[in-house]
Amino acid sequence: QVLERSRDVVDDVSVSLRLWDTFGDHHKDRRFAYGRWGEAEPGVTLGREGVPRLGFDPLSPRRSDVVVLCFSIANPNSLHHVKTMWYPEIKHFCPRAPVILVGCQLDLRYADLEAVNRARRPLARPIKPNEILPPEKGREVAKELGIPYYETSVVAQFGVKDVFDNAIRAALISRRHLQFWKSHLRNVQRPLLQAPFLPPKPPPPIIIVPDPPSNNEERPAHLLEDPLCADVILVLQEKIKIYAHKIYLSTSSSKFYDLFLMDLSEEDQQSTAGHGFGAAVTAAAERMLHQEERHHGRDFLLRAASFDICESAEEAGPGQRKPCLRASTSDGILRGDRYENGERGLRRGRNLSSWSRAFASIQEEMAEDPLTYKSKLMVVVKMDASIQPGPFRAVLKYLYTGELDENERDLMHIAHIAELLEVFDLRMMVANILNNEAFMNQEITKAFHVRRTNRVKECLAKGTFSDVTFVLDDGAISAHKPLLISSCDWMAAMFGGPFVESSTNEVALPHTSKSCMRAVLEYLYTGQFSSSPDLDDMKLIILANRLCLPHLVALTEQYTVTGLMEAAQMMVDIDGDVLVFLELAQFHCAYQLADWCLHHICTNYNNVCRKFPRDMKAMSGENQEYFEKHRWPPVWYLKEEDHYQRAKKEREKEDYLHLKRQPKRRWLFWNASSSPSSSPSSSAATASSSSSSS
Repeated sequence: QVLERSRDVVDDVSVSLRLWDTFGDHHKDRRFAYGRWGEAEPGVTLGREGVPRLGFDPLSPRRSDVVVLCFSIANPNSLHHVKTMWYPEIKHFCPRAPVILVGCQLDLRYADLEAVNRARRPLARPIKPNEILPPEKGREVAKELGIPYYETSVVAQFGVKDVFDNAIRAALISRRHLQFWKSHLRNVQRPLLQAPFLPPKPPPPIIIVPDPPSNNEERPAHLLEDPLCADVILVLQEKIKIYAHKIYLSTSSSKFYDLFLMDLSEEDQQSTAGHGFGAAVTAAAERMLHQEERHHGRDFLLRAASFDICESAEEAGPGQRKPCLRASTSDGILRGDRYENGERGLRRGRNLSSWSRAFASIQEEMAEDPLTYKSKLMVVVKMDASIQPGPFRAVLKYLYTGELDENERDLMHIAHIAELLEVFDLRMMVANILNNEAFMNQEITKAFHVRRTNRVKECLAKGTFSDVTFVLDDGAISAHKPLLISSCDWMAAMFGGPFVESSTNEVALPHTSKSCMRAVLEYLYTGQFSSSPDLDDMKLIILANRLCLPHLVALTEQYTVTGLMEAAQMMVDIDGDVLVFLELAQFHCAYQLADWCLHHICTNYNNVCRKFPRDMKAMSGENQEYFEKHRWPPVWYLKEEDHYQRAKKEREKEDYLHLKRQPKRRWLFWNASSSPSSSPSSSAATASSSSSSS
């Protein structure tokens, strides 16, 4: 690469460049690098191609034509040595050689010094920010020594060609003064001015969304073992009680969904007058069925009125018919005492033996909470006597988590319960395990979560099975404590701790809107971020930070930044919004959004200061210090650009005056066949021409 670039053309002059670096610390070594100025007279050294050769050839006793004196802008001592050591030594050995002062490592002026220091050798001296020299320091030294000044950066590929081209110009001009008759040196310019280097615009920070909490999948199973806020009691074999939650059972099984939506309040009032059951009870049952059909529709009645199928054809005797569908004739009303534990209210319930083979009955009664030991109204569901506790717990775990342990022993009983509850995916998972194809159950689990997510969204929109209401600034919204507890530590602490909210059905959240709360609930229920036209991004960040949901904060930050960038691309002014977001984001721990706002203000610093001067002055001291340090273009570039423009105008003015002072040359054409009468005029022209040329 050095050989390829050793030949160059500058101002229509072809040159061959030879580089010779000073090596070693010994005085004699440096003398050898400078050349032998005292032994050879200055002159033009021609190479084999007959072109001027600049620099020092180690095989020739000639002197150096130009000296490039370098220092590091990250080392103030190197600039100090330029004046005290290097320049006097150069003038001693090369008194007539032009010198070019070059500041190297320009990229360190805007680089991340911490990253640079980490990448350096372990024992290398770290670079400090206060040691970075501004451009005016090098320019002052160059002006004091009367030499040109340039800056370079190999990393940024800036200024390297400028240095060598202008070094060649300086050497050619120095040679032109000694060899003025050389016509090819007449058009060589003085070393040109160097335009300041504009650092590249820093890219905007990328919003990184962390992975969701890993324990969210384990919490539903833990909630089943530790039934906080349970509202369902499942009774097995008349003595075993299992506490559960309506929202988990109903969103995982359509059978439970229909069960909990049964209207248990439509009882015939005449049944409370006595315990005789005759035509009045039958008429009440018929009216109840008609009302169910009217209120819930024909589809619900078809689901509620179940059918029984004989287990096998072998159960029927030789004189009996084959298995067939047998319609239920039960009126679905629980008979018995309507009062319990001194409660004067009506205990509602239904007999389910004819509705489903999995359930015996359902009723509402006051029961003791297993954790708080307080009485509250709960739904008691008595399961069929054929259901075993162990397999049933495995089925419940599937309904809560969507997973089935491959090492379960009673897989056939689990399949039987799944068939009774019409959980066909669970039956398929059992079949896969029995066929040694358990790897296929992962897809079933994914499909299970997708279906339950859709059902949870429906329950949230309609308020079905809700057990708590959040009172907000612009209204109220219903929610489900079990889902909130299993997805948010803040909610688990509020509903499970010794707080008033744990025993009430209404929770007040001041300074919160319905749109923000709905977005939070959908995130807690589904793990996904959903936006709406009336959603305030900053209020959602405040609420998410208040509820200790960093993953939701990151999702909202990403959504906000995406919206701001799209608005900026559509030429919408976002500077005012960014100023508002900045300090709010810093206060509410939205640090990624704050970094993006800082970057936007720094890269548009002049425009923002011009439009919002008061807001910029009202910023905190830390932010103002950050702006001054990271603003783009940086202050040193603006100063250099101003100095460059002024110097450029002065240079143009000097060149104009120089050209104006140059005498105008006149050309005289001689005519050999001219008559003698014209000789006097011709000689006069010659004299004037010679005088003018002199």
